Amino acid sequence: MEILKRRGYETIAVGNTDYFSIAKEVGYADGVYSFIPEEEFDLKVIISFEGNVKPFPEKREWIVKHYLNSLGLGEEFSTKLPIKPVQDSPLKGKVVIHPSSGSKKKNPPLEVFLKLKDFLEERGKEVVFLLGEAEEHLREVLSPHFLSLSPLEIAKHLKTAGFYVGLDSGISHLASYLGVPSFIVYGPTDPLVWRPIGDKVFQISLNLDCSPCFPNVCEERMCLDTEEVLRKTKETLLRYWNSL
Repeated sequence: MEILKRRGYETIAVGNTDYFSIAKEVGYADGVYSFIPEEEFDLKVIISFEGNVKPFPEKREWIVKHYLNSLGLGEEFSTKLPIKPVQDSPLKGKVVIHPSSGSKKKNPPLEVFLKLKDFLEERGKEVVFLLGEAEEHLREVLSPHFLSLSPLEIAKHLKTAGFYVGLDSGISHLASYLGVPSFIVYGPTDPLVWRPIGDKVFQISLNLDCSPCFPNVCEERMCLDTEEVLRKTKETLLRYWNSL
């Protein structure tokens, strides 16, 4: 949408209106609808198996490159979402951990994040768990936490974070797109295909021979082994801190 706006189009986003409210906030979408309006359009981008852009690439390539190539759009795009932050956010300057994703197959044991919180606090970092609709049931377990059901509100608060740790999820893609240093754990999904947009992305994977395998995930899920994921995440964080 950013590229199309630059080309002079008026852009209408159709789909999840909660998420597309972010596009409207930053000026990439002129209108947001949950249905396709009955009017003529110069260009329609339909991302579906029946549309003009297939939802997934046929080969292992970055999903963003797949979308742009499908439409013949090779122009540069911004790697940081120009959204205004909430200045007095409770997330400001803190380590934000998002402990879940849209699929349980991608989620390691919660123990990973509890131990990671201890590791970070031992090094003087303030930690806040970010909870959305899929994590409401964890509000009594994870503290302190910030709960929001609004992607736009989350974006404005998350923009202020010191850095972010999460899984291969929509919130993780949002964090990196906001310019927040983002440490993202991949288990059964493909880090090459699902790399987020952003200049400060640190992808963490055990790189097992059997990965990636999503959605046909085995019961053992050694790619999300608690101790190994913790070890590699800590190593990545320490390398980042030492480079500052």
